[in-house]
Amino acid sequence: MIEVGALRALRSVAALGTLARAADELGFTASAVSQQIKRLERQLGVTVLAPAGRGVVLTPAGQAIVDSATDVFQALERCAEAAQSVGEGAPRGTLRVVAFSTAVRGLLAPVLPRLSTRCPDLTVHITEQDPDRALHSVDAGTADLAIGHDADGLPVPLPSSLLQRHLHTDVGDVVMHGTHPLARLDRPLTSADLAGHAWVTSPPGTVCHQWFRRLFADVPEHPDVRHLIDDFTTQLSLVASAEVIALIPRLARPPLRDDLVARPLRRPPTREVHAAWRRSANASPAVQALLAELAAATNAEE
Repeated sequence: MIEVGALRALRSVAALGTLARAADELGFTASAVSQQIKRLERQLGVTVLAPAGRGVVLTPAGQAIVDSATDVFQALERCAEAAQSVGEGAPRGTLRVVAFSTAVRGLLAPVLPRLSTRCPDLTVHITEQDPDRALHSVDAGTADLAIGHDADGLPVPLPSSLLQRHLHTDVGDVVMHGTHPLARLDRPLTSADLAGHAWVTSPPGTVCHQWFRRLFADVPEHPDVRHLIDDFTTQLSLVASAEVIALIPRLARPPLRDDLVARPLRRPPTREVHAAWRRSANASPAVQALLAELAAATNAEE
């Protein structure tokens, strides 16, 4: 009998390209993953992986196994859901959620108390992951639900095995000290308003830095960036010095101190936030319970 753990290990190695990366995703050592795959090869009498540079690739037999494994995992998931739906069908067990950091702060954390009250037998485990990694984790079966966002206005490609639901449109505002000259304006700010001021912004390569650069696309003057900080709470501590201003997504923004103010932009940067889960888990009481809480919370805000 083929071990389910070995199938999962092989699929992760195939997707990530190395034993080490698969081990990190599965929570094992690389040696343990290697042993699982070697046992699988002994059971089947075929070689499933071949070396390729610093990584590995599937052999034809390995590819055939990975292709068939999807049906196996979907069948197992349906079995689990059938068992969980017996009786009252109340969500129970563990729900593994992966999400980017500001979604954890702005979407997940606020709904957990109500979810815990409604579903006392359900435990939620949250892991911070970037959107592309989060989708892979759900597709690979190492997570149950992902919360991600589009990449610079472009949707992240969704595997055909997953379903997706729009949750929220995140918007960026400019935050400044109450004594800053821009704080006196009672209208949405323009790119021309922002030129000539000192900034703290997220580092290059992040979505928020892309947002920031786009603000100045039509402004000839190069923005005065004093600090590059990834953590938004730390950005706000520098804004409180009254020397710099910051572009902060609303999902990432904690309650502001009394001496700080947020001003909207005439053409604000936005990103669409989605939840994704496996088609085979669509009937999962746990997945549907969390989706319902997220929908209720976001609808209330609108």
